[in-house]
Amino acid sequence: MAKFWSLVFLLVPILGVAIFAVSPGYKWWLPPDISVHGRTIDHLFYFILYLTGAAFVVTEGALFWFLWRFNSTDNRDPVKFTHGSHALEVVWTILPAATLLFIAIYQMNAWAESKIDKPQMPSTLEVMARQFEWRLRYPYPHPNLSDPQDVEDCKLGGKKNIFLVNDLHIPVNEEIVLDLKSADVLHSFFLPNMRVKQDAVPGMKIPVWFRATTTGTYDLACAELCGWGHYKMKGRLTVESRAQFDEWLVKKYQEQQATQEAPAAAKSEDSP
Repeated sequence: MAKFWSLVFLLVPILGVAIFAVSPGYKWWLPPDISVHGRTIDHLFYFILYLTGAAFVVTEGALFWFLWRFNSTDNRDPVKFTHGSHALEVVWTILPAATLLFIAIYQMNAWAESKIDKPQMPSTLEVMARQFEWRLRYPYPHPNLSDPQDVEDCKLGGKKNIFLVNDLHIPVNEEIVLDLKSADVLHSFFLPNMRVKQDAVPGMKIPVWFRATTTGTYDLACAELCGWGHYKMKGRLTVESRAQFDEWLVKKYQEQQATQEAPAAAKSEDSP
């Protein structure tokens, strides 16, 4: 019976490795990467996965062997007590420390590319996280260049901005820089297909940048438990051509203006 349970325990690493092996074929794995930076993130992820996976298999194999070899039913060898080995303790302290140091150095390029080397360009839009939605603010794409005031009004933060909720649009093959903020609690801006995940911290404006390479519609989610409605804090990312993107912005601005002008016109008609 003791050896039976040893074999059951052995199923843990076997099934674990098997699930990882077949998951991509059944699309249980990472979503398709559509970003320029995603390859670097995926490479780092797989490197750490294989490293920790190898340690997992070796550890589970050693545990299985001890369960099998020293089970109480079949093992008649007398118990041998030990107070440990100072040299062995030094080794198994240094090895994990050296491994973590190596990973820290190995990931420096990926970290710099996605978190430090911000593109030198104006912000494309602002994303304000709040319970439980994503509020988006875009500049107007077609300012009157002969009017300096209109140029200022069309910039991000100006009077001619477009305000949306949970509907993120970006042009394909263009660098996007957004200002990420939070209106209340800690949130996490998560674009799985872009390999982008960044906490939104109250009181801070955090730049986030990426570039999409494939058009289509993808997920926008919150990856931080932010309250009872966290499950419904999701939006949509649409990647489209520059012409479609500008046309969409103009359409949304016109719809926004119509909703603002209608109440004003009704109020004017009601006044004596």
